[in-house]
Amino acid sequence: MVALMALLGLLCGRAIRALADTYDDGVTPVPPWPPAIEVVCAAVTALVAWRVGLPYACFAVIGVALAVVDWRTSLLPDAITLPAYPVMALALVPTGELPAALAGGAALAAVYGVLWFARPYAMGLGDVKLAGLIGMTSAALGWQSLVVAAFAGQLLGALYAVALLVTKRGTRHTEFPFGPFMLLGAFSVLCLGW
Repeated sequence: MVALMALLGLLCGRAIRALADTYDDGVTPVPPWPPAIEVVCAAVTALVAWRVGLPYACFAVIGVALAVVDWRTSLLPDAITLPAYPVMALALVPTGELPAALAGGAALAAVYGVLWFARPYAMGLGDVKLAGLIGMTSAALGWQSLVVAAFAGQLLGALYAVALLVTKRGTRHTEFPFGPFMLLGAFSVLCLGW
C-alpha cells in the first residue's frame, strides 16, 4: 500500500506542478528539474498513509498543493481550500471520527479567526480557512494531535522569521506566506502518527 501511495503522490505531484503554474506570480517559475514537487508529494503521501492510514493521504495531497501555491503567490485559493472540506469529511467517515474532526476544525478555525480579527494585516483569511482544514484532519487523530499541529505550525513560522532576522534577509515587518508552516506542523503530526 505504501508503494501505491507513493506512486499516487508522484502522479498528484505532477498535477500540483501544473496547478501551481496556473497560479503563476510571473516572477518565480516552477523549475522542471529537479522534480521536487513530485518527490515531496510522493514522500508525504506515502508516509502519511503508512503512519495514520489511507483517509489522511488525501490531506497530504491537498496540503502539498496549498503549500506550493501559497509559497509562490502568498495566496491560499478558495478554489482548493473550500472543496477540500467535503473531500476530507468524506475521507474521514470510515475512521468514525468525523464528529471530532468537525469540532476540531471549527475550534482551530475559530482560534485563527480571532487572531485574524485582532491583526488582519498580519494574517490572511486564507490562513483561517486552512486552519479549519488542519483542525479537522488532526482532531480526527485526537485533541492532543490538534494542539500539537497548531503549535508546531506557529513554532515553525516563528523559527523561519527568526532565521530571516538573523541572516538579515528580512526585518520585523517582512511578510512571508504562513500556510506552508501551518501545513508542515500538520504533516509532522500525521507523519509521526501522534
